[in-house]
Amino acid sequence: MRGWRAILLSVTGAVLTASCGYAAAIHSAEIPQEQLIGTWTSSAGTSLTFSEEHTFAGTGFDKVEAMADCARPETLSTGRWAFYVSPEGNGFIVPDETATRGHELQLSFDGDPTCTVWVYLYGYFGDAEDPSMCPTKDPDAGCPPDGYLKRDEAAFHS
Repeated sequence: MRGWRAILLSVTGAVLTASCGYAAAIHSAEIPQEQLIGTWTSSAGTSLTFSEEHTFAGTGFDKVEAMADCARPETLSTGRWAFYVSPEGNGFIVPDETATRGHELQLSFDGDPTCTVWVYLYGYFGDAEDPSMCPTKDPDAGCPPDGYLKRDEAAFHS
């Protein structure tokens, strides 16, 4: 009986690990640069404004868990952004400022060049109509409930 229990626990663990890994892929949203440009906010008080020139300005970075390893995130406010792409088509992705659409972004900060943050773009089962984004160390780990940033439609339409 012990042998079956060990096998059952192993299989259950493998299924849960695989399903968590697939969650990010299922909810991944590819958005064009035009849809990214503008202001995005979270309920925790983080705000990011993206420009066409691949720069951003923001506030509230000290509330972003993915920036815990950055030195003094509360002082960071500006930087550059780029979509991640696979230039060789081999699955290895790199940030590329010439990319015009993507599922993920990299933020790099002017005030701390060693601080870069991966931002994952989410949509309900890939729907890019109403995407959200999550600065994260691991998209499979999910995002804290107040960590998602949504498009500020009032700022977009003004």
